[in-house]
Amino acid sequence: MVSMSQRARLIILFASVPVVAFTMVGGFLGQAVAREDTYRHLRIFEDVVSLIGSNYVEQVDIDDVMHGALRGLAGGLDTDSAFLSATDVQRIETSELLPEGELGLEVTSQYYLQVIAARPDSPAGQAGIIPGDFIRAIDGDTTRRLSAIEGQRLLRGEPGSSVTLSLIRGNTNEPFDIELTRQRLAGPAVATRMLDERLGYVRVNRFAAGTSSELADAIDSLVDGGASGLLVDVRNTAGGSFEEGIAAARLFVGSGTLLRRTEHGDQEIDIPATAGGSAIETPVVLLTNFGTAHAAELFVAGLSGADRADTVGQRTAGRASLQRLVKLPDGTGLWLSWARYVKASGDPIHRSGILPTVAVDVPVVELGEPVPAADPILEQGLEHLRSTIL
Repeated sequence: MVSMSQRARLIILFASVPVVAFTMVGGFLGQAVAREDTYRHLRIFEDVVSLIGSNYVEQVDIDDVMHGALRGLAGGLDTDSAFLSATDVQRIETSELLPEGELGLEVTSQYYLQVIAARPDSPAGQAGIIPGDFIRAIDGDTTRRLSAIEGQRLLRGEPGSSVTLSLIRGNTNEPFDIELTRQRLAGPAVATRMLDERLGYVRVNRFAAGTSSELADAIDSLVDGGASGLLVDVRNTAGGSFEEGIAAARLFVGSGTLLRRTEHGDQEIDIPATAGGSAIETPVVLLTNFGTAHAAELFVAGLSGADRADTVGQRTAGRASLQRLVKLPDGTGLWLSWARYVKASGDPIHRSGILPTVAVDVPVVELGEPVPAADPILEQGLEHLRSTIL
């Protein structure tokens, strides 16, 4: 019969083989350390698990202990990396579609789930949920230690189904419960209107496949209609395709280095603008906030880094890393950040965000209070754009 200590050693050895391999070959778990240091840490790890099995007041499931340790190992790298269950790995590998009903939220894992962005025309946006809010529970179940992938799945459901979120904002001690109804979020990726006879407004809702082409057509239509200045709104635009964010930036920047991508081992790859391409020359002001993330941040970084556009609003989210699935022998997996985009200058985007040219202070209302009708970022953006084209 295999003892608890022997079983713990077998599980630790089984789970540690891929981790040691990634470390020794310069994989995705940070800078490689010396072999002896690696084995020393693994011996300590084995001792801790064995001590838990032989001394903890309750009988423990070593599988649960190991999975908890692996969650901590991956989650300790950054908020985008995670240890995934075999079920979640299978969902990713088979590209399993999530239910069509959604709330319009992009989330990350920060002890609890934390909101990156809430799409304005979504149930979450209309309810006043804002970037930085914590989702403490979903339908009464805690989100503590959930990965962003697990959280995003729990937020989805059939259109018309309801879900209760327990939210925390700022220094709130008690969570605020709000019931939302999931919807199919349709509508165009790009929406436009003329603000007056000279100024065009462009709202980019998402950077999905084809968004850059839609954006080019939309701007052509506005310019043909008399727009001599463009206000491009990417507030609370998160997720989507990094490639589309880059393609959209290339519409406005015809030459030079648009961005850079850093990979393991300090490898750096230049992301060029369209060489010799004809770029849109109409003056542009970008509207940003704390929910401007992922592809939208690359779009902002490309334009602002080339001095092609000023930004008005708030610092962006600072979410510019790429993740990759690494499958482990038992079917579980590691969702690991393997690259990050930086500005053409080399300055970071990830975690740092992009500071606006013109900062706008937006009052934060208490949870449950009505969303103010005034839009100070839009108003300041209009004023700045008018001063630019005069």
